[in-house]
Amino acid sequence: MDFHKNILSTIGNTPLVQLHRTVADIPAQVLMKVETFNPGHSIKDRMALKMLEDAEARGDIQPGGTIIECTSGNTGMGLAIAGAVKGYKCIFTTSDKQSKEKIDLLKAVGAEVIVCPTNVEPKDPRSYYSVARRLSEETPNSFWFNQYDNLSNRTAHYESTGPEIWKQTEGKVTHLIVGVGTGGTISGTGRYLKEQNPNIKVWGVDTYGSVFKKYHETGEFDTKEIYPYITEGIGEDIIPKNVDFDIIDLFEKVTDKDGALMARRLAREEGILLGYSAGSAVAGLLQLKDQLTPDDVVVVVIHDHGSRYVGKIYNDDWMRERGFLDTELRVRDLIAAKPKTGFMSVSQQDPIQEAFRVMKDHDISQLPVVEAGQIIGSLTESDVLHFMLERPGQNAQVGDIMGAALPIVEEGLPASQLGHYINRQVPAVIAKDIAGDYHIITQYDLIRMM
Repeated sequence: MDFHKNILSTIGNTPLVQLHRTVADIPAQVLMKVETFNPGHSIKDRMALKMLEDAEARGDIQPGGTIIECTSGNTGMGLAIAGAVKGYKCIFTTSDKQSKEKIDLLKAVGAEVIVCPTNVEPKDPRSYYSVARRLSEETPNSFWFNQYDNLSNRTAHYESTGPEIWKQTEGKVTHLIVGVGTGGTISGTGRYLKEQNPNIKVWGVDTYGSVFKKYHETGEFDTKEIYPYITEGIGEDIIPKNVDFDIIDLFEKVTDKDGALMARRLAREEGILLGYSAGSAVAGLLQLKDQLTPDDVVVVVIHDHGSRYVGKIYNDDWMRERGFLDTELRVRDLIAAKPKTGFMSVSQQDPIQEAFRVMKDHDISQLPVVEAGQIIGSLTESDVLHFMLERPGQNAQVGDIMGAALPIVEEGLPASQLGHYINRQVPAVIAKDIAGDYHIITQYDLIRMM
């Protein structure tokens, strides 16, 4: 029988998936290391298990002991899963900017969660670092894992993530791009890849309000760089020991807004539901596109799953409150809300009866007429019914009764302007998205979103 003895042996060996529409402007081939396939839906499962196994080997924690950690949620989930399998209690501290979903998920796997204020200094006794340290000192048979300075973190990626990427790309990877928080992922993975090929570029994605980029470029820890930000999972107001700045070639900063919008695009255009920092990583890559060539193979390593952010970046109200979404509805919003049925069309040589079957089977009332990739006309439900009632049993082709081509609009067009195109004579428009794909927008689609 083919089975795992427990869930921990399913960690790692995650797939590489090529990105298309979101990176259409990038000349290189872009592959994403989709770490949501880990059991905790996060890359942090790798280092959580490694930190625990190393702590056990050193005798830092004994059977039945208590795992203590300060976490934004994902490392906590990895430790909680490992703790559940191995029989440890878990106490986690987190900051009040983390999503409710993350906190609820930690509780679901049996952890105690203590929420601490975000906007305090790391050494403040109220910070989630300080509270975790204090709890470890007060709790018998406990160990504070301190993912920021625990070098088992980056060792986990040196031993697993790096070798997997090298093998999966057959050594063709030229660039690694990762959002940087504790620094374990980029440092461990980057070190392994550079040992195989020193020419590989390692790019870190930072956020505004974090100290990494300036520290990397100047060696100065500038407290003026530190201010509150919304992005979760990347950026720091400390310099973790796990960040190996010698491995990282450059840092690119991404705004809270751009990271959130790109995460939503990845879901809508690639079908991959990912977390906030994944959006930041791809947004950062787009900002660096001019440094890439068609011969490059870029691997983007992402951290976690979008299910942790359904109340935030995937919630329109939350996004609009922060000015991340236009308050005005646009054609792209209509496209995103439509069922993903694909772009259906007919040719002018098709029998009218075949066009009628397509309309009936897919419950649509109009079809574009396409020849050699060009939209040359349209066919409406009323056109077909009128012909079939007036000339029952008579054979004819679409070209015999088709009307004018439907207007083509860009996805950024405000929905309010569709009234200039859609009327009694023109029941729909064809919308073109950023990747060049076509979608039909009907009067019903517009009414449904109002």
